[in-house]
Amino acid sequence: MASPGRPRSFDRHVALERAMEMFWERGYEAVSLAEIASALGLTKPSIYAAFGGKAELFREAIELYSRTAGGSTQSALADEPTARAAVEAMLRNNARSYTTPGRPRGCMVVLAASVGSSENEEIRAFLASIRKQSRDLLVKRVQRGIRDGDVPAGADAQRVAVFYTTLLTGLSVQARDGASAQAMKRTIDDAMAVWDVVAAPKA
Repeated sequence: MASPGRPRSFDRHVALERAMEMFWERGYEAVSLAEIASALGLTKPSIYAAFGGKAELFREAIELYSRTAGGSTQSALADEPTARAAVEAMLRNNARSYTTPGRPRGCMVVLAASVGSSENEEIRAFLASIRKQSRDLLVKRVQRGIRDGDVPAGADAQRVAVFYTTLLTGLSVQARDGASAQAMKRTIDDAMAVWDVVAAPKA
């Protein structure tokens, strides 16, 4: 039997996908549970019963994004044979994802709560921790490249990771501002042209 407040036709995954799209497009603070419920033809109690509240729903939406549209970074770092190829795939795959027709532009993790009121600091810290996890994955991938010999010995893996994740954040903002896929491609071309400088051994 359906739980109290939850219609029999309730599809939790559909609700989560719709909430993800709304948070991704408009940001955490701009979307209310009442709006999400209305968009799905549900009641606020049904949303609470399924997810526990707005913050919990947002966290699940971010997890869904990370497994689907936002999974380009992790897959690139895991699949490519060299650190340089992994970084390039990370940038190009994310740029394509940021400009996919029919979806919000840019990265949800970057844009959904970059600013806001003080009571939502916990949400911003949550997103910052996810971005740090991605940066740490890139550090480890560069360190692996050093061990494998495709990155110069003595390279600063942290420096490489910070440079390219900062660029990735910038691409997300550019995409939201309407930058074309071709413009983003040129930016990535330039970023990869300086790989040997960024990955050079520490002086």
